[in-house]
Amino acid sequence: MRIDLHTHSTASDGTQSPAALVLEAAHLRPRLDVLGLTDHDTTSGWDEAEAAACEHGVTLVRGVEISCEREGHSIHLLGYLIDPTFEPLIAELALARESRVTRLERMVELLVADGIPISYAAVLAHVPPGATPGRPHLADALVTTGLVPNRDEAFARWLYNDSPYYVAHYAPDPARAVELVLMAGGVPVIAHPYAVRKGLVPVPGLIEELAALGLAGVEVDHPDHSAEARRELRSLTAALGLFATGSSDYHGAGKRNWLAEETTAREVFEEIAHLGTGVGVVRP
Repeated sequence: MRIDLHTHSTASDGTQSPAALVLEAAHLRPRLDVLGLTDHDTTSGWDEAEAAACEHGVTLVRGVEISCEREGHSIHLLGYLIDPTFEPLIAELALARESRVTRLERMVELLVADGIPISYAAVLAHVPPGATPGRPHLADALVTTGLVPNRDEAFARWLYNDSPYYVAHYAPDPARAVELVLMAGGVPVIAHPYAVRKGLVPVPGLIEELAALGLAGVEVDHPDHSAEARRELRSLTAALGLFATGSSDYHGAGKRNWLAEETTAREVFEEIAHLGTGVGVVRP
């Protein structure tokens, strides 16, 4: 059984619709049996993905990737099988999405002031209906203008976290995010904690803190994790009684990761399915 629990669609910053993402999972050879849809700060792609999963025989794990922050450092939390109607969590996600819009407008202003020919209207042209504008959409606009060849180059030159054009957006503390996911009946898993190129920091101490609050697992196998980071995380998760997941963090054409590049063990998937009470796993 092949299981990928971290992917993105056009509901956030992926380049494929939820249905197209599920279809690709079904057509992979060997086939991807279980797909986790975890768009940034939104569950808006769930319904479309569920319909496609039932049609194509793919098991769907509905989730969300929550953008968190502590002391200026970005930390991402995956919340699996949350209740999408749980108001405290939904309000927090809405606040984060609204903040992304205003921050992106400010980033465009800073780029323009420095002579980089881009407009917010050009950015919006790359935002699918219902999706929240984000840095990847700004990167796509920069690609379209011919200023850079791809998203990666846009981030490397202008959009990285410490760039003079970077503007922060609202994000909850990870401890609060873990609390909200648990209250919503979900399963909290910290995402790619050693993905340094994302501006995230190595945080064993944070993982220990969150484990005491109910963190269930850690995304150990990720394309941005070195062999050394994986060894350290496996040791840490074992010591703390957490499970380890593996995921691609697939974004379609917007990122070099490919679907099922990293996968999760079947027993870990079944544990997530057992722990989650907000919604169930969609099994065809």
